[in-house]
Amino acid sequence: MTDLFSTFDLAGTTLANRIVMAPMTRSRAPNDIATDTIALYYAQRATAGLIVSEGTPISREGQGYLFNPGIFTPEQIAGWRLTTQSVHSLGGRIFAQLWHVGRVSHPSIQTDGATPVSASSLIAKGATAFGYDEDGKPGFVATPAPRQLATGEVSRIVGDFATAAANAIDAGFDGVEIHGANGYLLEQFLNPTVNDRTDRYSADTLENRLRFVLEVVDAVIARIGAQRTGIRLSPFGKLFDMAHYDAIEETYAALMAALGRRRIAYVHIMDQTGFFYDEGSTVPVSDRIHALMRQARPHLSTTALILAGGMTRERAETLIADGTIDLAAFGQPFISNPDLVARLQNGWPLATPDRATYYGGDTKGFVDYPAFEDQ
Repeated sequence: MTDLFSTFDLAGTTLANRIVMAPMTRSRAPNDIATDTIALYYAQRATAGLIVSEGTPISREGQGYLFNPGIFTPEQIAGWRLTTQSVHSLGGRIFAQLWHVGRVSHPSIQTDGATPVSASSLIAKGATAFGYDEDGKPGFVATPAPRQLATGEVSRIVGDFATAAANAIDAGFDGVEIHGANGYLLEQFLNPTVNDRTDRYSADTLENRLRFVLEVVDAVIARIGAQRTGIRLSPFGKLFDMAHYDAIEETYAALMAALGRRRIAYVHIMDQTGFFYDEGSTVPVSDRIHALMRQARPHLSTTALILAGGMTRERAETLIADGTIDLAAFGQPFISNPDLVARLQNGWPLATPDRATYYGGDTKGFVDYPAFEDQ
């Protein structure tokens, strides 16, 4: 019988179970390099079938949060090796999430105080980055209006994603997840309420809307192979001023069909229902996401579907049993429950994470949560 705790073949990589540790920013890398403490954090959670790392900037330009371990310098590649070796030594699998935040950044993070870049020059209203304030102290700062990328610059960023993917494999990751969700750069190209371009990357046609995302996917596949390539998407998400538009279903259905033709390892969908109330529809966002995934399923015969957001054991088992998803991703529960797989399997109670220690700081709220049997 197929269940949450059975093994799964992910494009040739055997996972011990169908539980995924979702990517979560923790900002614990003082020099933007993964440390031995970060290695311990992931090793503690290596019983997950698959770990997806915290967002890993592909370049300084792509960084929107201080103290995130990147994947674009030799020192960063070397820093990640201890993490991947530690996870592998415990039988785990780990993908690196490749991240370019686009306009959700701040000059205090950028080289020489440069203006963040995006598909357009429209500011992300109400958005914040984690940079330096006017007093030079780390904290959440309002994002400025970005600089619109010139047509000729887009290929450079595509190349940065491909190079970062190769760097991740060099660092020992089993594969990469392209971050196309949560209002960051790829979604800034996809969303016509943000993308006001007039060139071939404009949002005026479906083909143009998908162009940048698929160029990134194709470049990563060419460098490391489709079986090592995944992507995260957030249909109906509204984070960082991502407004809804009439063609959401059409856009994401076409995108997932195109990804299926490329036979990538997985598509990871983020359900942001818990972040907002969708006043523009009488149909709950979760139901729209489930419908979209079921519509995409015939096009993803060799590509796994992962769902994250408000996940519970019961929801995961139901969606796996009815064929909607293949793998279930858990985010915040993994923060305070390093042994989440065992807790779910045995029905043990879950510990509550300390929100005050989510971002930045030392080992407190990071690697000091005990396993249930150690309490």
